[in-house]
Amino acid sequence: MADYTVTRVADVADMAGEVGMDPERFEIRLMRQTLGLQNFAITFARFAAGYRPTRGHRHTVQEEVYFLVSGRAQAKLDGVVVELEPWTAVRVPPATARAFRAAGEEDAVFVTVAAPQAGFEDVEFIQDFWTE
Repeated sequence: MADYTVTRVADVADMAGEVGMDPERFEIRLMRQTLGLQNFAITFARFAAGYRPTRGHRHTVQEEVYFLVSGRAQAKLDGVVVELEPWTAVRVPPATARAFRAAGEEDAVFVTVAAPQAGFEDVEFIQDFWTE
């Protein structure tokens, strides 16, 4: 018998408020548990047009690939701002400080793949990382 999991993004709880972001302008759905992933994590995130979060983060062990599906975005990676267009992927090693935001008239939608699974204890949040 085949072993697989199917889930709709809309069926996964939005955790924006739980991670300290504005739930009216940011959406994040952590899909690891719902999909039953064992070796990596996958996340859906949407940044509303014009939303400028100032907090960044880094990890101890988790490497991430942010894949911009739609909209335009900017990434701040250790102080360097990179412009992103749809269908662009950015790999970020664990220790690199990072933050993302929409950079156009429409929302920026990302799918992020991370490995190894590390959970919130692996995250260091950086307040006032992106203030300009």
